[in-house]
Amino acid sequence: MKIGFDNDKYLKMQSEHIRERINQFGNKLYLEFGGKLFDDYHASRVLPGFEPDSKLRMLMQLSDQAEIVIVISAADIDKNKVRGDLGITYDEDVLRLMEVFTERGLYVGSVCITQYSGQESADAFKKRLEKLGIKVYVLYLIPGYPNNTSFIVSDEGYGKNDYIETTRPLVVITAPGPGSGKMATCLSQLYHEYKRGVKAGYAKFETFPIWNIPLKHPVNLAYEAATADLNDVNMIDPFHLEAYGETTINYNRDVEVFPVLQAMFEKIMGECPYKSPTDMGVNMAGNCIVDDEVCKEAARQEIIRRYYKSMEALVRGTGREEEVYKIELLLKQAHVTIEERKVVPAALKREEETGAPAAALELPDGRIVTGKTSELLGASSALLLNALKELAGIDHDKHVISPEALRPIQALKTEYLGSKNPRLHSDETLIALSISAADNEDAKLALQQIPKLKGCQVHTSVLLSQVDILEFRKLGVELTCEPKSEHAKKLQK
Repeated sequence: MKIGFDNDKYLKMQSEHIRERINQFGNKLYLEFGGKLFDDYHASRVLPGFEPDSKLRMLMQLSDQAEIVIVISAADIDKNKVRGDLGITYDEDVLRLMEVFTERGLYVGSVCITQYSGQESADAFKKRLEKLGIKVYVLYLIPGYPNNTSFIVSDEGYGKNDYIETTRPLVVITAPGPGSGKMATCLSQLYHEYKRGVKAGYAKFETFPIWNIPLKHPVNLAYEAATADLNDVNMIDPFHLEAYGETTINYNRDVEVFPVLQAMFEKIMGECPYKSPTDMGVNMAGNCIVDDEVCKEAARQEIIRRYYKSMEALVRGTGREEEVYKIELLLKQAHVTIEERKVVPAALKREEETGAPAAALELPDGRIVTGKTSELLGASSALLLNALKELAGIDHDKHVISPEALRPIQALKTEYLGSKNPRLHSDETLIALSISAADNEDAKLALQQIPKLKGCQVHTSVLLSQVDILEFRKLGVELTCEPKSEHAKKLQK
């Protein structure tokens, strides 16, 4: 993979900058962490060289000063909101985050439930955490938030919230996903700290949009594509331009809410320490791009992937047409077409040749491998076997799994488990391959290639089952699908 981002420089520069901000506020800083603290695969895709756990590793350099508070919205608990990338609910992800942070030597002080208005599911989650010995605090839903600043910054507003007891200079406020109430938690804490005579500060750590690269840079456009469901729009920070005469990039929500934040800071602290939304940020990622063209191309590819994700969501009934239209516009602004994702035309061509669903995969060295639908295997399963054979240097005419070994699995599926589809899913195929590896050297060699699939690009000519989607996710493959079902394709015939 071509590298466009200096990760080591980033870790050093970012941790130093946060230390400077802690010192600026008398040794107590509430740092709102936007995006994913670890598993930041979006950043690693658009900034090749950025490691998915970079932000976590950066915090580990501050572990003696840092304390983590995990925030979750009562509304998200109540509706069982799911992380799309991991397929788990936000409340389950809180426990996962705690475990990962603790394993890395970071101190998790507590969990905060925000936007609380008596939800029974939130009460149950609070009790569950407390039984595990975890401190839990509650922030209430405040009427008129965020515009009624007089009420919000009062004993009836922030004053009604629990005060989160913290013991370290840097308090990192993070969450399973957006809209969890991280900023509100920081400001509520500032209110309580100042009431106690502690002159704490606030800063924001958002990787995207990157404030010191152009507005229409593909990396910033890719952020808009990633947040199309939130309708975020990148824009020039007008407050920063007015204050300093410098053009910097922020996004609409921060710009729109800044006058309100200024008013809150003035009520809490006596004056606002910042002249612009950009001032609030501490992100150094833009200073660590070492090959702009590599990052531009990676970002263009990400926009294409986001387009296919939005189309898939629309067909499955979980997306909106507005998201698709927005990403179509971003494709034009980035001067990229979907055909520039190499696996797309390869998969469609294979489908046209065979008259059945097909798939294509791009290997790390740029070679394209395809898979077709057969009596024994679905296109995804055939693709995986073909890719593993290609990586292992095994002749494609050789069977790494005997057809005789596959037929009993088909019989089990159709005759005993009630499945109408006799073809093997990708997980079943990999299990069959692992069994074959016990006495077949070619199968063993093919199996050993699995780690090399991580980061590979795949496109399928039809929508996949959740089983296959999950398997590709486990393999670390970047998957897109044509927004049509195999069933619909048959009906068209």
